Amino acid sequence: QVQLVESGGGLVQAGGSLRLSCTASGRTFSTYAVAWFRQAPGKEREVVSATNWNGGRSYYADPVKGRFTIPRDNAKKTVYLQMNSLKPEDTAVYSCAAKWDSRSIADPNGYDYWGQGTQVTVSS
Repeated sequence: QVQLVESGGGLVQAGGSLRLSCTASGRTFSTYAVAWFRQAPGKEREVVSATNWNGGRSYYADPVKGRFTIPRDNAKKTVYLQMNSLKPEDTAVYSCAAKWDSRSIADPNGYDYWGQGTQVTVSS
């Protein structure tokens, strides 16, 4: 079992930065792939970024490439989402999720463990 808690959301002006944290409990967290999802009002949930179990492989959705990174610290049982050059269209509820299978980190299916979500609002 893995339990996830997100933190770090908030209100920021366009062009600013935020760092989200996804902190886990459970001894086997270091073996799990982790993804950040977001869902904006009226839109479907989408994978923003994902990392494999050791941070050696990452995925970024096209809208965030070059602006977001997903560093991982297994010793702290934490995966971060560093968001730079934020845009109003990045406004959404951001959630982290984990799955054991690291072979297809960009596939939204199979993410079994979820955090509660944190709101990110980017003002223009």
